[in-house]
Amino acid sequence: MGDQMQVIVEKLNQEPFRKNYNLISFDSLEPLQLLQLLSDVLGEIDPKHAVDIREELPEQTAKRMLNLLGILKYKPPGTVSDLSAFRQGLVTGSKAVIHPVLHWLLQRTNELRTRAYLARFLVRLEVPAEFLQDDTVADFNKQYEELMEAFKNLHKEHEQLKISGLSTAEIRRDISAMEEEKDQLAKRVERLKKRVETVQNHQRMLEIARQLRLEKEREESLAQQKQEQKSQLFHTEQRLQRAQVQLKEMQHMVADSKPESLMKKLEEEINFNSYLVNEKIPREMESKKTSVYFLQKLVAEPAMTQADLSALESEIEEVTAQINQLIEKRIITYEPADSKFSMYRQQASIISRKKEAKAEELQAAKEEMSSLEKQVEQRNSQAHGLGGSEVLTEDEFKQYVSRLRSKNTLYKRRRQEVAEITAEYGILQRTEELLRQRHQATQQQLQAIEEKKGISGYSYTQEELERVSAVKSEMDEVKGQTLDNMSEMVKKLNAMVAEKKASLAPVIKELRQLRQTCQELTQECEEKKMQYDSCAAGLETNRSALEQEVKGLLEECAQEESNYRYINCMRRSLEVQLQRAREEMKAYVSPKPQERRRALREQYTRIILEQENLGKKLREKQKVVRESHGPNMKQMKMWQDFEKLMECKRECFLKQQNQAAIGQIIQEGGKDRLVL
Repeated sequence: MGDQMQVIVEKLNQEPFRKNYNLISFDSLEPLQLLQLLSDVLGEIDPKHAVDIREELPEQTAKRMLNLLGILKYKPPGTVSDLSAFRQGLVTGSKAVIHPVLHWLLQRTNELRTRAYLARFLVRLEVPAEFLQDDTVADFNKQYEELMEAFKNLHKEHEQLKISGLSTAEIRRDISAMEEEKDQLAKRVERLKKRVETVQNHQRMLEIARQLRLEKEREESLAQQKQEQKSQLFHTEQRLQRAQVQLKEMQHMVADSKPESLMKKLEEEINFNSYLVNEKIPREMESKKTSVYFLQKLVAEPAMTQADLSALESEIEEVTAQINQLIEKRIITYEPADSKFSMYRQQASIISRKKEAKAEELQAAKEEMSSLEKQVEQRNSQAHGLGGSEVLTEDEFKQYVSRLRSKNTLYKRRRQEVAEITAEYGILQRTEELLRQRHQATQQQLQAIEEKKGISGYSYTQEELERVSAVKSEMDEVKGQTLDNMSEMVKKLNAMVAEKKASLAPVIKELRQLRQTCQELTQECEEKKMQYDSCAAGLETNRSALEQEVKGLLEECAQEESNYRYINCMRRSLEVQLQRAREEMKAYVSPKPQERRRALREQYTRIILEQENLGKKLREKQKVVRESHGPNMKQMKMWQDFEKLMECKRECFLKQQNQAAIGQIIQEGGKDRLVL
């Protein structure tokens, strides 16, 4: 309860409430203030509930709060299971009702605010069936449900957009950048059009360029198709290799495996699982239950001090010493026959421990094997996703290494050839520069001659036409070669597929027989598994019944133990009180005056006499004060009047001194003079 109040106070002191409460001030709130605080919290969740409860009736307040709590799906705790009692506590402002509600609301304010917002639109209006028979009402109800579904979809899209992180500002910036880029491209197109219009025969040249672009696009598409067909061929070969590897593995498994070996493996697995179910898991469950019982017992006990801990430690040491003594006595009193049995017992315990250790190692190995298989599957899937192949075997890896070596030698030879070609390319590049310079000089001379003759641009147009025709003829040759290569490749693929089918036909027949055998074994395994499941179910029911019985006995034992502790504590307290009463009686009856003085009766009698004497003195003093009250008040009034009179005289004296200090009036010769 204290932790609950601490959480409530911390939440109320934060935004948006800022109540500045502490535990004492919050605990001292009146029921009406608690109800107003609950209404404020509900108003923060749903603004419609931000009202002053003094302006509405208590029943209206309770109804309003109960409706909102029902929408928010609040369930009263176990101590307020009765709804009428919960409603009554909500009307009266009971702390036992309002504190859990505040704790539940303040811990999930944002979630409840969203739920209250959605409830305004998603709480269905219950329409009676007789009204739904009217077509108009039914249409409106259907439209209402459709709008509700549309609102749900829009809200989901809104939440997804909020989570996705896209903002309108970024989208606007992208749109503006794209528009600027579009304007720049339009301007560039206009400039290029203006430049092209000045050239002679620009329409024909544009048409030729368009045809060239189309041919290049077609060439790219054909190259892409060729690449796709190559990749398909590569993937087909990989699938074929994987199928061959799987076939080899299946043949190896079929050659090595027999029904007896499979049954033996199944029996070993059944024995291992039965050991786990019948011995290991029940033992582990029993140990876990024991530890849980002791932990619950420890939690149920009150907090222990250092003295209690030291007492428990001493008790543990004593019990340990007793156990050691008993063990020594048992060892001493053993007879020779018992020693033989002890040897067998030790061997059996050692064997059971080894069995448990091996079972744990086997379980760990199985888990490790399953994790490694999962990792292998993940690696294979990643390799497939990246376009790679399966993991290579040892022979395949050796072949791969030999291929790498041959490729390395080929790479070195090609690299030397590339170096030679690079040197020759430098020479040819220099020759090309010289020829280009000569060509430019010749072109200038030719243009000058064409300008003189009045046919400028003729040579350029002639060269361009020849170049385009040459490119077209090359493209036609390439297309023809590509189509021939594709047809040859398709024929080869068909021949390879037919050959592989013919080679796989006997293997497929054998595989069918093996599948039939596997189905029979699987059916037999299923029957054995059903028998095992029925037996395990019977044992499970017996175990559950025994667990219930043990649980009931443990609870009864715990209850009896708590009753015993309570009665023991009461007995000790009564013994202490009885001992104190005996000591008091002994001191009171004792003839010795010192012991009688120690008795509580004598002490309280003496204290009573002292208090009575003090009361008499105070009453006499009160009487004297009461008799002298009138004259004393009269004398005090006279002194006050005297004080006022003396204060008045002092003020008058001060005024006279101030006037004398300002100046003097002197009369001389019938004239008055003021001397400062």
